[in-house]
Formats: sequence, C-alpha cells, structure tokens
Amino acid sequence: MIVKLISITQDPEKLIEYCARICYDSCERITENSYGVFIKNIIKNGHFSVLEHAAATFYIDEISRACSHQLVRQRLATYSQKSQRYVNESNFTFTIPQSIQENQNALDVYIQTMETISKNYKKLLDLGITKEDARFILPNATHTTLTMTANFREWLHIIDLRVSRHAQWEIRELLIKIWKILFKNAPEVFGETYFENWSKDFEYKKEIFENYIKLT
Repeated sequence: MIVKLISITQDPEKLIEYCARICYDSCERITENSYGVFIKNIIKNGHFSVLEHAAATFYIDEISRACSHQLVRQRLATYSQKSQRYVNESNFTFTIPQSIQENQNALDVYIQTMETISKNYKKLLDLGITKEDARFILPNATHTTLTMTANFREWLHIIDLRVSRHAQWEIRELLIKIWKILFKNAPEVFGETYFENWSKDFEYKKEIFENYIKLT
C-alpha cells in the first residue's frame, strides 16, 4: 500500500481561522499563532463548515479493488481511478489478506487462483475479447491506483468512520496512513479535538493516535 500527499491547501489552518472569523467579524484578533486555540474551539462547537475551505489530494496505490469499492462510497470526495476498461491487466498484482498469508494451504489455493485468473484473462484478450469485457473475471484482490481529493471536514468524517474496530482491515490501514499525513500538515484540525468531542469510538482512536499518528 502506497499513500502520498500530492496537494494540500497552503497554510490550511490559517485559512480556516480567517474564514471562520469572517462569521464573527473578528479578523482583527488574528495573530501569528492564534489559529490553534481558535480552531479547537470551533471544532468543539461543531462549526464544521469552515473546515471545508481547506482540502488535500492523495495518490493511493496498491490497494485492492475491494478496498477502493468501499472508499468511493465517501460521496463528497473526488476520485480518479485506473480504468480496467482501458488498461491491460495481464500482469495484475494483488492484495493477500493476512489470514491467508498465515495459512500455507490457504495461501497455495489463493496464489494458484490468481495465477489461473491471470492466464485466462490473457487468453480472453488473445481470443479477441476487449479489455472492458475480459475484466469481468478479475478478482476483488486486484490492485488499483487512484487519486482522491476531499476537504478537511470530509477527511475528518472519513477517518472517524474508517479508523474503527468495526472497519475492514485494509481500508482502516489506509485511513490511518492518511490521518498521519494530515495530522503532520494540520495538527490542530486532525488532532484529538474532533474525535474526543464527536466520535463514538474515541477510545480506539485515542490508542491509534497515541501509538502511531502523533509519532514522527
């Protein structure tokens, strides 16, 4: 799994403070470091709309189609994904769940299945079947590549939803990586304040935050 930040709003937390202070006609109170306490207060008060002024775009690679199918359900984000209709997937790579990696007999079956699918995909192309039709035999495990853009409010929502004990392991791992990067770039927005005040699963997120997110 590869996750890279490719674009983020410049000085996002200062921008959020400025936009929020317009609401209260208090821009004269802005100082070099005033955004920290101010952002925590607006989050505690549920004034989330101002977080939408900042956004981030990520490059995401080597996640399964099973994972991306879940990810694109976040409807307020924007996606551009590698097309199986146009891209030749003869040499597709794939995700192997840990439960299968730890069971040699299951792993043998899994690898054999992937090899068989790959061979048959190539046979279909050789028989003149178009890529858009041959793709129907590709597994959910097939790796995909995409870019994803969302505003900060939506990123908080996605992290809250997917960094959970109840989330599927692959998308949880993906969002933990994204959360760590966002926290590095906007620590007041993506620190504990939002989750402490609004998340139903704060204790789990606190554990992830303390043991991974805030560590360099």
